[in-house]
Formats: sequence, C-alpha cells, structure tokens
Amino acid sequence: MSEDTDDSPLTQDQIFHLLQNERRRAVLRYLAQTDEDSVRMRDVAEQVAAWENDTTVQQLHSDERQRVYIALYQTHLPKLDDEGVIEYNQSRGIVAPTAHAAQLYPFIETDSHDAATSTQETAEFADGPEAPDEGADNDLAWSNYYLGLSSASALLLGATSLSLVPAALISSYLLSVLTVAAFGITALGQRFL
Repeated sequence: MSEDTDDSPLTQDQIFHLLQNERRRAVLRYLAQTDEDSVRMRDVAEQVAAWENDTTVQQLHSDERQRVYIALYQTHLPKLDDEGVIEYNQSRGIVAPTAHAAQLYPFIETDSHDAATSTQETAEFADGPEAPDEGADNDLAWSNYYLGLSSASALLLGATSLSLVPAALISSYLLSVLTVAAFGITALGQRFL
C-alpha cells in the first residue's frame, strides 16, 4: 500500500503516464462504474479480462483470467497505488479508489459517466481546439481517401503491367512518381488541413 499521502493534484505528465496503458484505463473504468468504496482485486481482474476478450465474466477461460490477474497484481495495481490513485492492499486483494482516481475519470469512457462532460473536460485539459470525437470522424474521412488513392494506384499499376494501358502513355517510372507524389500531397494535406 502506498505511503504517499500527498494531496496535490496529479500533474499532466503523471496523468498521461498512468493512462497510456489500456489495462490501467480498464481498472479505472471499473472503479468509476462501481458504487462500492472498495472492491476485490479478483473482481477487477475478471471484468478487465472480460472486456479484453470481448466476452462476459462467466464465459472467461482460466488462462484469460490468469493472464490479466498476474499483470494487474504484479504491475498495474502497484503502479496506480504508488501514484496515489488507488489504495491497494495486495495481501488482502482489496482495491479502493482515492481522490486522485476521480481526477482521472473524465478521461475514461464509462457507461455511467456523461460523455459530453468527458469530451469537454478532455478538450479543456489538452488545450486543444477540437473535441476527440471530431478528430475521430476526420481520421475516418482521411483513411477513406487513402484507401481510394491506394485502390486507384493499384488499378493503374495492374493495367500498366497487363499492357492494358499502352506503355507509350505511361511508363512504370512515371506511374511510381505519380503515386508517391499523390500520397505525399495527401499526407501534407492531412497534416496541415
């Protein structure tokens, strides 16, 4: 159990470091959704394993449970405890969130947490001009554009290779230059638009 009783808020670097791991985020998601003051570590591990394997706790295999249990026991829960986010009694197998855990909840997707509040707080924290959901839609549009560009390049390359397009109209060197240029211009557009 952590002996650090520092009540100062977590720094931005601490928050990013703690949230960089999916299993730690899943632990926090579980704690945000429970109404209990403390929970059994086994219950946390089973739910995290169920989420990771896209199944229910009842349908988990023992190796799926064990893999997550060991990682939480040895690494992730002690890390959260060291940072003062949880109180982890390893010998009793009990996990209890602290006030610092509440500082991380706005960054965790939960069923019980208001998504609009989470998006607003995340954008304010990062000092970014757009909410994360807007960026996800933008990334999807760019990925569709890249997919179309790849398909068109593959078709043109295939047509040239099969001599469906006369070699006098387009050489393989010119095709390569055009393809690289198209992807380069698209990447610049994505970066600066």
